[in-house]
Amino acid sequence: MNTNPYSLSELCRMIEGALSTELPETYWVKAEITEMSVRSGHCYMELAEKNEGGILAAKMRATCWSNLYTMLKAYFLEETGSPLQPGMQILVETEVQYHAVYGMSLNILNIDPQYTLGGLAQQRQKTIAQLQKEGVFDLQRAFVLPALCTHIAVISSEHAAGYQDFADQLQRSGYRFIPALFPAVMQGENAPQSIMAALRSIAEDERPWDAVVIIRGGGAVTDLNCFDDYNLCSHCAQFPLPILSGIGHTKDVSVLDMVVYLSLKTPTAVAAYLIEQAQMQTARIDELRRRLRQTAERQILIRRHRMELLWQKVQMFSPERIYRQGYSLLCVNGKVVRSIADVKTGEQVTTYLSDGSIQSQVTHVQP
Repeated sequence: MNTNPYSLSELCRMIEGALSTELPETYWVKAEITEMSVRSGHCYMELAEKNEGGILAAKMRATCWSNLYTMLKAYFLEETGSPLQPGMQILVETEVQYHAVYGMSLNILNIDPQYTLGGLAQQRQKTIAQLQKEGVFDLQRAFVLPALCTHIAVISSEHAAGYQDFADQLQRSGYRFIPALFPAVMQGENAPQSIMAALRSIAEDERPWDAVVIIRGGGAVTDLNCFDDYNLCSHCAQFPLPILSGIGHTKDVSVLDMVVYLSLKTPTAVAAYLIEQAQMQTARIDELRRRLRQTAERQILIRRHRMELLWQKVQMFSPERIYRQGYSLLCVNGKVVRSIADVKTGEQVTTYLSDGSIQSQVTHVQP
């Protein structure tokens, strides 16, 4: 047994000295932020690395002190359009520190925003390639939107300004749109599952939906990462109804935008498109009604003209006209006399003239 043991603090000082000797420089480290909190201006993170199977390979605490954090968070936000948050892949310059009470950690000195953006772009390309390989990337393009698209299933956050703008625009249009909201989380790591749950609810709903609309107001580039999720995009690509999306601003194009039936930039742009389609259909119906009315009027005129010609013929050959020309009609026993063989001596005959008739008796028949 060692009769001269080290105290714990002595051992800690040895570890601290060894680390400062062996790892004296700063190191760029890539990792995922799994936890993050800010206290008294200092940022405390837990960084982690996972292998391809999603199993934790390493983790370590990291700290960015307030004097640097104020500058770095502003720089990151300006470059990426999003604040630092859990779930992000980051590349940070660090120095290794050891404290006798708090253990080993990393002291963050700098950050590379382009690494975070580049990682997002790389993941997008993997998702696109996988969907194309599976043959589902263009499935939505085969749909034909109904001529009158009025029954609309809407996936959005219930209290989002984008949804309110969308609903108000449809209501003010004067057309009879029938939208129904299926609420979902529209940003963050829970958004893909929430949106897919809303899609399942729509599929199970027995109402006759014409289309699905997925809308969200604009946000930072990284806020829209959920719309690059492979499972969500695959679900949308294979959904049995045409999907219209309006989930970002002009510069934001997600993978979901690429696979749906039609992608528009904002919720109000989706509403404007639906209203325009309704206007086009109304104009077509009005034009059809005008043509039908013109055709009906022409047919009435043609038939009226034919009736007038027919009436003229009837008038031309009517008995009254013949009578007025000096002709008469001789009948016996209600039958027209066409030959002397039709009458016999002693029979009563009736002679019809233009202004009346004459009753007489046959006294002699001469061939």
